[in-house]
Amino acid sequence: MTTKDLLPNEYLSTYSSYINYAANTEMIEGLIKGKMAVISFYNELSEHILEYRYEDHKWRPIDILNHIIDTERIFAYRALRFARQDTTPLSGFDENRYAIESAATKRPIKDMLQDYEFTRDSTIALFKSFNSEMLKRKGIASGGEVSVRALAFLIIGHEKHHVQIIKERYLQK
Repeated sequence: MTTKDLLPNEYLSTYSSYINYAANTEMIEGLIKGKMAVISFYNELSEHILEYRYEDHKWRPIDILNHIIDTERIFAYRALRFARQDTTPLSGFDENRYAIESAATKRPIKDMLQDYEFTRDSTIALFKSFNSEMLKRKGIASGGEVSVRALAFLIIGHEKHHVQIIKERYLQK
């Protein structure tokens, strides 16, 4: 299954850029390759870059990694709820509040990458457990309808988006 299988009504249009980042990616393969790419990418960043802000009040790359982890957990939780036909609408989350409260800069990068890897492995196992009917199920999150399978591609595209941001704004000095 790839993003070509998604219908426009399976996610909010505000998430289109994330879906585009995941274009032509097979779902499980994209999650696996994304894990390897993010771990490799972050292992190559220096301590200076991990702590660097290109502007005041912007996140550091270490904060971005924590944001990727938090968002994946939230999206995977949504996918589980919707796959199980839980019809309770789910609210959004304040990503900036999460970043402030995470204390990411106090954690060693090795620990954060292990956390990311465990999170991704759990996400992969979760999406592998869903059958085709479950993947098509939808629920309400952040004020709009989203399918279980769209959430997988949002996870893939979201992290690609943030890696690209780091490359453009933190490494192009």
